[in-house]
Amino acid sequence: MSNGGAGVWPEVKREFILFPAVDVLDGECVRLRRGDYETKTVFAQRPRDAAVRWLTAGAHYLHVVDLNGARDGVSLNQAAIADVVQVAAEKGASVQVGGGIRQLDTVARWLDMGVSRCVIGTAALIPGWLEQALRRFGSEALVVGLDGRDEKLAVRGWLEQTQVAITDLAKQWSQLGVRHALVTDVGRDGMLAGANLDLACQVQDQGLQAIASGGIRHLNDVLAAQRAGLAGAVAGRALYDGSLDLTQALAALQHSLDKEDGNRVDETNYPLF
Repeated sequence: MSNGGAGVWPEVKREFILFPAVDVLDGECVRLRRGDYETKTVFAQRPRDAAVRWLTAGAHYLHVVDLNGARDGVSLNQAAIADVVQVAAEKGASVQVGGGIRQLDTVARWLDMGVSRCVIGTAALIPGWLEQALRRFGSEALVVGLDGRDEKLAVRGWLEQTQVAITDLAKQWSQLGVRHALVTDVGRDGMLAGANLDLACQVQDQGLQAIASGGIRHLNDVLAAQRAGLAGAVAGRALYDGSLDLTQALAALQHSLDKEDGNRVDETNYPLF
């Protein structure tokens, strides 16, 4: 069994993780709107530069998506993503990678490269695939991607819409032994429309630790996801266009955790939100 990267994931479920997103298309760091490849905006020619930016701002976890892999099932970005994993490792940070991971050997390759967790979407629908992956890699190395529109699953880079209810799959996969889920409302992704926390909470109610993705606009959305008891959230366009400050958001999350723990908190050390 491969153990993945050296980064450490929190053992305590309530420790909320804010993941900066690094989406890679044709070797560049980009953002899309609603998963439409024709709407790409390039934010960095080298994805490692985006990673360094977020790591320097205080991130301990990164969410990386291979958009070529998600769309075509073939990765053109392995070298670029390897650079991101390397700079993260130098900072002691963890990386989860998704996009086009449809073979068990692909999971093994990413984990051997230093990736800590792999996000599995389309392949999870193949009968027996998840069971094999869980036996080979363990539940901590895997995240199921529950991406959809109108609470129904979308697959193959969000290009194909199914009629499968996301919550039904969440229950089924939780019973298999899956622990982690990335929940994306495709209609909100890249639109700064607010995350679909209701859907993420429904998934979490099925026994999975849910990470909300798609639509995070600002600090209040991040704090709302934390208050909802979710395991984390992925922020993309809001970070890149400046409407969400990562350092401030991380401080606010820690502040909230300190207050929950009943620790004495010096309010002057935190920004006003």
